[in-house]
Amino acid sequence: MKTFHSLDDLEKAVGTHLGYSGWTTVTQHQIDLFAEATGDRQWIHTDPEKAARGPYGATIAHGYLTLSLIPGFLDETVRLDGLSMAVNYGSDKVRYPSVVPVGSRLRGSVELADLQRTSTGARAVFGVTVERDGGDKPACVAEVISLLVV
Repeated sequence: MKTFHSLDDLEKAVGTHLGYSGWTTVTQHQIDLFAEATGDRQWIHTDPEKAARGPYGATIAHGYLTLSLIPGFLDETVRLDGLSMAVNYGSDKVRYPSVVPVGSRLRGSVELADLQRTSTGARAVFGVTVERDGGDKPACVAEVISLLVV
């Protein structure tokens, strides 16, 4: 984990790679819970028998499930002391270059793309690449924006 002691320290890291999260395994139970929470119960996600005969040979995680793992990857990778809170502001340029078959191990590779000061702290843009263990392409690439309030 990379720790920053102030916004000034974090600002000096703009344009650099901050590190990697740990690996997490995507389970069918997790996919099923996400399907239930979102109402997206498409068979490619929730029917292992049918999905085994489908194009990927197994169920796959929802793209939005993969995207939703990013805050946890950030939390494992970057720490900024002195904040009263950090709030998700949004995402830009989200892409899913490859699928995430059930049982895949994923981790986040985090860069600090930009930091703009605000009246309450800063707006940080993190470039996050979600890597799949053994995959030749990322599972997700996104710019996520956080409001950092001091």
